[in-house]
Amino acid sequence: MKQHPFKTASLGIQHVLAMYAGAVIVPLIIGGALGLSSKQLAYLVSLDILTSGIATLLQVWQNRYFGIGLPIVLGCTFTAVGPIIAIGGQYGLFAIYGSILVSGIIVMLIATFFGKLIRFFPPVVTGSVVTIIGTTLIPVAMNNVAGGQGSPDFGSISNIALAFGTLLFIIILYRFFKGFIRAISILLGLMAGTGVAFFMGKVNFSSVGEASWFHMVTPFHFATPSFELAPIITMTLVAIVSLVESTGVYFALSDITGRKLTEKDLVKGYRSEGLASVIGAVFNSFPYTTYSQNVGLVQFSGVKDKKVIYTAAGILILLGFVPKIAALTTVIPTSVLGGAMVAMFGMVIASGIKMLSKVDFSSQENLLIIACSVGVGLGVTTVPNLFAQLPESIKILTNSGIVAGSFTAIFLNIVFNVAKPIKKSQAAQTLKAS
Repeated sequence: MKQHPFKTASLGIQHVLAMYAGAVIVPLIIGGALGLSSKQLAYLVSLDILTSGIATLLQVWQNRYFGIGLPIVLGCTFTAVGPIIAIGGQYGLFAIYGSILVSGIIVMLIATFFGKLIRFFPPVVTGSVVTIIGTTLIPVAMNNVAGGQGSPDFGSISNIALAFGTLLFIIILYRFFKGFIRAISILLGLMAGTGVAFFMGKVNFSSVGEASWFHMVTPFHFATPSFELAPIITMTLVAIVSLVESTGVYFALSDITGRKLTEKDLVKGYRSEGLASVIGAVFNSFPYTTYSQNVGLVQFSGVKDKKVIYTAAGILILLGFVPKIAALTTVIPTSVLGGAMVAMFGMVIASGIKMLSKVDFSSQENLLIIACSVGVGLGVTTVPNLFAQLPESIKILTNSGIVAGSFTAIFLNIVFNVAKPIKKSQAAQTLKAS
């Protein structure tokens, strides 16, 4: 069914707003830690948004070698923030982009092997991973509800009222409207919440006034890559961890869209993420991964059309060239965004539970897989210093609740369901034959 261009554009903007805060916070944290000037920081943010759009196009556009073809939005992976800052502090910007470039190439080379691991992702694993993704994102949403970590008015009544007022408005729209209005309820909620926040004096347009109207993007703007072994190994580990996270998102979206993924689909998806990281290195940006917050939006809106994601990618690319327009989206107060995040991230959890409904719950082994993986994922998220004494190279795998929980689910599934012990009758036959 043909969709009106205005509706498609509105749905695309909704996806951009859903991922924008997560996308811009990464360059802001990294740029600030590396001592970039305000002008360099503004360029880095715009560059990140532009390459997010390009990376998204690579995944949605399905061809012979690249693209999983699901309604996926990509942004910079949070897993890379700590390692990038550490590499920058010890080796400089040159080594950062060299390690991102090589890790992207390595991902493209190992994509075929990684795709063969599909049999290790039955519903008990994918459902657990998606549930973990949702539960580990909820603390992010609740911090935003309170005004954002470090904000002077954290937990103020005004922030709480704005957040839950936004959430209530979204729920009302979803309850009393159907079709297009229901599909863009998140967008309308963000607009209404920002409007109320403006009259409360919580909307600051200074970033819009300071931003330029247009800038050109040039390759290797900050530094040409240099290649150091330790940073390359570190960023390759980060890339593999991101592939594990992305696998959960792929299966969540395949369940929502009703499309069964094949090994070939996964390979093309992994390959696209590797290529996106290579492009990020060339333009002095970051490695990219699928954004789980947009999965919740697909589930919540019920709109699975790839045209919407193409539109979102186009908007991201446009914003990358026009910093002043990009700055407009930064005026949305953190608490308003937090209210919408509660609904979106909650829908990710709901998707995980739906996937788990296909699991045989009469099996105690399956119950233990779910219990331990979700427990570890949520535990690491709520107690982030749990593995503080481990070496930095290992902490890459343990500092993220999503990664720790995902590896737990995969490992336990191998123990209980893949590498099953030999039955007594089989053992007897083996002994007899010998």
